[in-house]
Amino acid sequence: MSVSPPAGAPLLVTCGLPYANGPCHVGHLRTYVPGDVYVRMLRKMGERPVFVCGSDTHGTPILVNAEELGVPPRELVERYHRHFEETFAALSIRFDVFGSTDSPENHRRTAEVVEVLRERGHIYPRTIELAHCPKCNRFLPDRYVEGICPHCGSPARGDECDLGCRRHLEPGEIKDPRCRLCGSPARPRPQEHYFFRLSRFRDFLLDYLEKLEGTPNARHYAREWVQKELRDWCITRNLEWGVKFPGSDLVVYVWVDAPIGYIAFTPAWESVWKKPSRIVHFIGGDIVYHHCIFWPALLQGAGYTLPRAVVASGMLTIEGNKFSKSRGYVVWVKDDYLDRGLHPDLLRYYLTATTSHTRELDFSWRLFQEKVNNELVAILGNFAHRTLSFTQRNFGRVPGEPVEPGVAEKMEQARGEVLQAVRDYEFKKMVDGAISLAVHGNGYFQAREPWKLLGEDRATVGSISRGCLQMLRGLSLLLEPVMPRKMEELWQMLGETIPLGSARLEAEYLREIPAGRILPPPRPLFEKLEDEKVLQLEAVLRRRLEEARARGKKED
Repeated sequence: MSVSPPAGAPLLVTCGLPYANGPCHVGHLRTYVPGDVYVRMLRKMGERPVFVCGSDTHGTPILVNAEELGVPPRELVERYHRHFEETFAALSIRFDVFGSTDSPENHRRTAEVVEVLRERGHIYPRTIELAHCPKCNRFLPDRYVEGICPHCGSPARGDECDLGCRRHLEPGEIKDPRCRLCGSPARPRPQEHYFFRLSRFRDFLLDYLEKLEGTPNARHYAREWVQKELRDWCITRNLEWGVKFPGSDLVVYVWVDAPIGYIAFTPAWESVWKKPSRIVHFIGGDIVYHHCIFWPALLQGAGYTLPRAVVASGMLTIEGNKFSKSRGYVVWVKDDYLDRGLHPDLLRYYLTATTSHTRELDFSWRLFQEKVNNELVAILGNFAHRTLSFTQRNFGRVPGEPVEPGVAEKMEQARGEVLQAVRDYEFKKMVDGAISLAVHGNGYFQAREPWKLLGEDRATVGSISRGCLQMLRGLSLLLEPVMPRKMEELWQMLGETIPLGSARLEAEYLREIPAGRILPPPRPLFEKLEDEKVLQLEAVLRRRLEEARARGKKED
């Protein structure tokens, strides 16, 4: 077993699949923005990663929602599949493939994996007691059943104690089950289902987790579970919607066919999933159990390549409160952000630069305003505008004097910090390393006071201006993965003509701006986010909270 293939092996980066059961919210972006930043920076570094994702389209929540809306489940998932595609495009999140787990390819790939696991003795039938609703005359899988967690006593749903200990629950485990649809008490009834021998993989998983790269929170959380207990895993459900379990009326559990989607979405998949390769998963911290325990065990059992790294994000809160759609603590990306005229790069910057990737991230409009105004406007935007305006006003073109000693050294230092942070999956440190160059540039410009030297030492003024232009050029390259559109604007204001996205660090980072190049008229790169706008945005969230409270009182 190896999770560290040789350099040059195929490189695949995936993001956890968005569930096609509702619109995109800011919490989703905690995974997708850093994943996109990482892939863009890899390309800047000369790598050729393939970046895939897709809609997670099966499972009971989709069926429940479709039934409540009176639409077929396929219509519901296709609606949200398009929504996520459009939202990701608006945010400059660019996947090479954005597939669907309901695609024929994923159905075939899942059936093949299941057959191999069964042939190798890793899947077996077992009769278990399941919750059955006598009034609805149906077995109650996953989200169709509610009750009490057998481990901590908290209210729970059929497959997870989501409000308490967050443990995965097997079918039939939940106490005091009742039907979510009609509210009637459920009764246990026997039925044959299929189980994956997860307990067989304990030693393998402990060894695998020791070698697994990525963020330490993923490894540590998974290791605790493996050391504590590892039970066989029921991988079939009583549903009509999903991937059929071969030779049965049951369907495969969604947490089997969803990650297999990574394989189905991968172009020339056998060169990645059947040969030495570098596979990196970006996921939310709430699905570490599935990606670091269930998934590698399935891959090992079926003879597929193992992921090299799992990068797990911390959770997102809204104004210090636990994220909750039902309670109103949610910010919708389209309705609350994009449709209100806010630039997508500002949100990308906030999500990347506010805190360490593994820590909890709080979103509030006031904190967002502070980040935009204090860093993008006051530091980066200020350095860009004062440099470009001063040079345009006094030279009209790139001065011919050589850059002063120390500029290249500072640029190299910033690049080194950025690249090390990328290798450590520390995206805030990556941004901090780049912004430190803008801070240095502002200080350099202010300390040298070129405006005072115009009448007596124009050559030195030219050298200072050219050095600042050179730092701006480097900043465009370092920050393009975070703010692709805004950095393209800056790139063009420096008179560059090749697309910034195709510029590589090794070839371009220290390349001098040609002397004599005519610079286009500069314009402010960022605009201050005013209090009036923030008050409007806060009012939207307050109304949502009030509406949620009113619904809660009515239901009570």
